[in-house]
Amino acid sequence: QVQLVESGGGLVQPGGSLRLSCAASGSSFSIYTMGWYRQAPGKQRELVATIPNNGRTNYADSVKGRFTISRDNAKNTVYLQMDSLKPEDTAVYYCNAQHVHYAYRNYWGQGTQVTVSS
Repeated sequence: QVQLVESGGGLVQPGGSLRLSCAASGSSFSIYTMGWYRQAPGKQRELVATIPNNGRTNYADSVKGRFTISRDNAKNTVYLQMDSLKPEDTAVYYCNAQHVHYAYRNYWGQGTQVTVSS
């Protein structure tokens, strides 16, 4: 079992930056691919970025060049640095942990709101 707690959301002006953090508790953080997803009002949840233990990152086209995902296995934490934020980035951002071998071992955080508005 893995528990995920996100933090760092808030209100920011267009062009600004935010850094989200997701702290994981439980077993074997390094064997999980960590990811960030987001869900805007009236839309489906979508992938933002993922990072497996080998550090090979993957990004949605909409955030490439603006967002950076990273992980610190010593702290059981994954981060999402968001720069050059746009109003369309407004959403609830969710942290996800997916076990690399067992598909049923998939966990979500409670979400953190990010609002980009002037």
